[in-house]
Amino acid sequence: MTNKGRKYSSNIADGIQQAPSRAMLRAVGFNDEDFNKPQVGIASTWSMVTPCNMHINKLAEEAAVGVDKSGCKSVIFNTITVSDGISMGTKGMRYSLVSREVIADSIET
Repeated sequence: MTNKGRKYSSNIADGIQQAPSRAMLRAVGFNDEDFNKPQVGIASTWSMVTPCNMHINKLAEEAAVGVDKSGCKSVIFNTITVSDGISMGTKGMRYSLVSREVIADSIET
């Protein structure tokens, strides 16, 4: 496998020692060609907790189509989501801004 454009993807997909990683990725639909492509993570905050996020997975799926068309392999993953609309008027609003930092930290490499 080539490492061109695969700075991080190659760490989990290349070499005999990563056979278990490839097996797990095959189980979610990766094929031989996908292991030679850069993997691009697409964070989705889809949730049924709030109507604000009910449409997010459709946007993530559209982003995945674009990533795949570009010659990369898309990987959609979920992350934490919160709803200020639900927590308004409660002590939970004290954590509104802090929650944004936690969400960002959960996505960053």
